[in-house]
Amino acid sequence: MSRATAELPAATQAFLTSPRTAAFTTLRPDGTPHVTPVRFSFDADTGLVRVTTRAGARKAWNVVAGGSAARVALCQADGFRWVTLEGRAAVTDDPARLAEAVRRYTDRYRAAPPAPPDLVVIEIAVDRVLSLNL
Repeated sequence: MSRATAELPAATQAFLTSPRTAAFTTLRPDGTPHVTPVRFSFDADTGLVRVTTRAGARKAWNVVAGGSAARVALCQADGFRWVTLEGRAAVTDDPARLAEAVRRYTDRYRAAPPAPPDLVVIEIAVDRVLSLNL
């Protein structure tokens, strides 16, 4: 479990399980930010965020290009209430990890995510949490 997520208030955890979209920020190889809307799941027990996407998507490429040092941020907002989850990210196509990501996505959004043939999951090990009005 991440120390950053171990003591999240119940209101923050509830906010992170509501079916909202978030802004996901990765860094391009030239250092400029790439921000895209995503749906995601958050596992408070492990401090892991999962974002399903295509292997060919820019966000996946950016994470792969960043290697083991790839840092990302994901921000979910509702008016003046928001939470940002930051951490190191990795891309995987491991079938068990993909299945877990799809299961959690489906639980949260009540529908399965798109299933392109090159489906991967970006896993973010959250090590920093910022929030306001939660």
